[in-house]
Amino acid sequence: MKLLCSPTSPYSSKVLMAAHYLELGVTEIRVDTNAGPAILVDNNPLGKIPTLLTDDGVSVFDSVAIMHYFGRLKNRKLYPSKNGKRTDAEILEALCDGICDCLLAIVYERRFRDEEKVHQPWIDRQWKKAVSGLNHISAHPPKIGRRLNGGHFALAATIGYLELRFKGQWEAEHPELIDWARKFEKKFPAYQELKAHG
Repeated sequence: MKLLCSPTSPYSSKVLMAAHYLELGVTEIRVDTNAGPAILVDNNPLGKIPTLLTDDGVSVFDSVAIMHYFGRLKNRKLYPSKNGKRTDAEILEALCDGICDCLLAIVYERRFRDEEKVHQPWIDRQWKKAVSGLNHISAHPPKIGRRLNGGHFALAATIGYLELRFKGQWEAEHPELIDWARKFEKKFPAYQELKAHG
């Protein structure tokens, strides 16, 4: 299998961590979404990453769809089998992906607009949403048990992206998340290698 991805993308990071955890043979193909390369656009009409190219010629896109595809490949080992715990993991993943959506909106607003056109109220609104999500997770940090799940990888990817793009802006208010990331890394030593980096 091949994964079209970027090393700075938290969604790519989440998927790569899950693939590593499940011992799936996935080859990274790094792509620049802004350039719209044919390999990406031909396999995902949205031109977004991550996009998985399976061995049987199917394109799977959106990180959540890829995570569930991986789970089915490995006898559903990526999400808990009990409905309540599975729902908890899926909600955590959705919350973390939503936080990353807000963080990326901030990064893109600053990166792709001329400085005089950057809309600070938009940035402030996205940051407020992200912080609200982080506060919720800090108040209810997920337990790390015998098995990791999709929610754990989503949270680890979110923290990695915060470290990459928002250093010094969140840590003091969220020591619980820093502590959680340390515990996660003990369980998943490949974290430093697979979290978002640039």
